[in-house]
Amino acid sequence: MHKKTWFITGASAGFGRILTEQLLAAGHLVAATARKPETLSDLSEKFPGQIITPHLDVTNTDSIRGAFNQTLNSFNHIDVLINNAGYGHVGVIEEVNDQEVRDQFEVNVFGLLNVTRPILAHMRERRSGTILNISSIAGLTSGATFPIYCASKHAVEAISEGLHASVKDFGVRSILIEPGAFRTRFADRASLRTSENKIADYKPMIDDTFQWIKDITGQQEGDPEKACAAMINVALEENPPLRLLLGEDAWIRANDKLNQLKSDFDRNETVTRSMAYDN
Repeated sequence: MHKKTWFITGASAGFGRILTEQLLAAGHLVAATARKPETLSDLSEKFPGQIITPHLDVTNTDSIRGAFNQTLNSFNHIDVLINNAGYGHVGVIEEVNDQEVRDQFEVNVFGLLNVTRPILAHMRERRSGTILNISSIAGLTSGATFPIYCASKHAVEAISEGLHASVKDFGVRSILIEPGAFRTRFADRASLRTSENKIADYKPMIDDTFQWIKDITGQQEGDPEKACAAMINVALEENPPLRLLLGEDAWIRANDKLNQLKSDFDRNETVTRSMAYDN
């Protein structure tokens, strides 16, 4: 297999860490970026010359520029970008304040865009490259207690679709990864935040959400090793799809959404198609 250079955000844990481990084991070169690069020191010792661990805060443009330049200085080019950094937020619409919404989008959306732009320009100039944006099944569906997180992932979906349409003629591919529940550290404090504002009427709903998170943590059916192997494989395909759903739960929820959309569209077909001026 031809050795490629991969740039991964959020590589210290979860999918990012597993992707890094699998890629190094397969002989690839990896820029494994993280806010705490020291968490990857064991991999640097085990795979000298194959990995660099630049500090990267996706909300800081100087940090992004530094990680990008360090990667080019070390490996000359970037073949694959994996936008993995992100976190979730629990809180109903009425509870979530403006700053919490902005913080969510700052990381999950603006951070992704700011990392993507310089690497995309590099790939476009080389007429070669692949960008994997880690979305979620939440990018296709939403729920009562995760609406802001879901909104950020919906934005990632739109960005990725537009990206695909704009760069496909330049040899650059855009792929959306839409996982369901996997046994990663998503429920950790670093990956999941909650609204400071609490409204009593919503407390049972929020309590049920956190109980569900507690119940499934460590019991999720999704194997992250399999998910990461699938991500790597799709990135190496000659003609990859725009989307890759991962997990039985993702498959079910996506198809439920398809059925819901079709039901709504069909129900209102007559009205929808009667908007033209009368002749």
